Amino acid sequence: MPTVFTHEFNTPVYKGKVSFDTGLFIDGQFVDGSNGTTIDILNPADGKVITSVSEGTQKDLDLAVDAAEKAFETTWGLNCPGKKRGRLLSKLVSLMEEHAEELAALEALDSGKAFNATRSGDVPAAIACVRYFAGWADKISGRVIETTEEKLTYTRHEPIGVVGQIIPWNSPLIMFAWKIAPALATGNTVVLKPSELTPLTAIRMCHLAKEAGFPPGVLNVVTGYGNTVGSAISSHMRIHKVAFTGSSLVGRKVMEAAANSNLKNVTLELGGKSPNIIFNDADLEQAVHWAMLGIFSNQGQSCIAGSRIFVQEGIYDEFLKRSTEKSRSIKVGDPFASDTFQGPQISKTQYDRIMGYIESGKKEGARIHIGGERHGSEGYFIQPTIFLDTNPDMRIVKEEIFGPVGVVIKFRDEEDIVRQANDTVYGLAAAVFTKDVNRAITTAHKLKAGKVWVNCYGIGDPSVPFGGYKQSGIGREMGEYALINYTEVKAVYVNLGLNM
Repeated sequence: MPTVFTHEFNTPVYKGKVSFDTGLFIDGQFVDGSNGTTIDILNPADGKVITSVSEGTQKDLDLAVDAAEKAFETTWGLNCPGKKRGRLLSKLVSLMEEHAEELAALEALDSGKAFNATRSGDVPAAIACVRYFAGWADKISGRVIETTEEKLTYTRHEPIGVVGQIIPWNSPLIMFAWKIAPALATGNTVVLKPSELTPLTAIRMCHLAKEAGFPPGVLNVVTGYGNTVGSAISSHMRIHKVAFTGSSLVGRKVMEAAANSNLKNVTLELGGKSPNIIFNDADLEQAVHWAMLGIFSNQGQSCIAGSRIFVQEGIYDEFLKRSTEKSRSIKVGDPFASDTFQGPQISKTQYDRIMGYIESGKKEGARIHIGGERHGSEGYFIQPTIFLDTNPDMRIVKEEIFGPVGVVIKFRDEEDIVRQANDTVYGLAAAVFTKDVNRAITTAHKLKAGKVWVNCYGIGDPSVPFGGYKQSGIGREMGEYALINYTEVKAVYVNLGLNM
């Protein structure tokens, strides 16, 4: 029998008890992995074991694909009208709203995010995503194409079938919603692997999906390691689509495995080294607030983190003064404290990686302006860190750190700043701060990024596409654009008067 995770939350911000199976979710049931092994889930705030979850293998993934195929051919796909799929997704939304506090607490416990952030940000965003795609479920349609009167030609947008999905540890609940909602809305069945570091909200969502009434096999979640379950999803011959969010390094492996197996359709949402450009005429107070949010939210563990902050020389000194005050006011600590903004990094491995980048910055000649040290004596906490006096060849300027570490760079030339901003292998996001609307739009259009914010940072909406240029990925998630990822377009010709 799978482990039952039971936990009593008794914190200043949330009090409650959770208890649920942590097995693999295959064909509507929670089961042990075929090897009977488990994975310990650690609390990043103190490094202690929270619980254990079942460890999946290639054999378990095969069983999940069997279940997904059966569901697609019988109770889902083209056998389940869009209205019914939409109703089930809407029921899931209602259950998420009913369990919102619990989901927020699990996310904070599992990932180290501040509960205030998961409750006000992550959970509402996940709910909004599922609600949005529930509305699309009965609106997936093709079109009639005019050719000649002798034939009727039209297109159908049909579900692909069994899709594999691999999600990261930095925003597990949001990523779960981003992946399953468009896939299920368009009639696909899902086999998903959450990160082995943060699987709890994905497992809990399976309980809610079962309660909502999704047929067995429509949604399957196999917890396990990337080199086993993740690799098996990418190379599986009966999975015809894979969607991956994570590092560019692993994204390459996913793409290679997809190509070497059955040339499965691939969507990749990968890394970033996003520029945040602040011009002399910006509202400085607002620019400081958004810039600090852009780099330090979620402990800097964000693909869209605004880690390269370019500040025009006329306001550079004042920006440094105000951003220093803002950074030093950030409360780092227990995710369940009422005033915490920044929690711990996800793991010892990630902590060591970030501290390695900080040491690299110092050795290459950059100057630490604030931070740069461990925070506290237990867990994986790092002080908010800003470097100055950098050059474009430094690792801290070029590479994605995925931690609370940013660089502030002075610029003079308005034309050259676009070149500097685009001088990266990534192209996920960017921001521009200015009161000049012409400058804002012109600069936004010149930036090689999939998303550009003007006078804000990090905001999103489920109706707006998300994805990157260059090595930040392939395809788009969210919005109507996401539906393209999960449908095949079939052209149909009907002979009305062509005789041989």
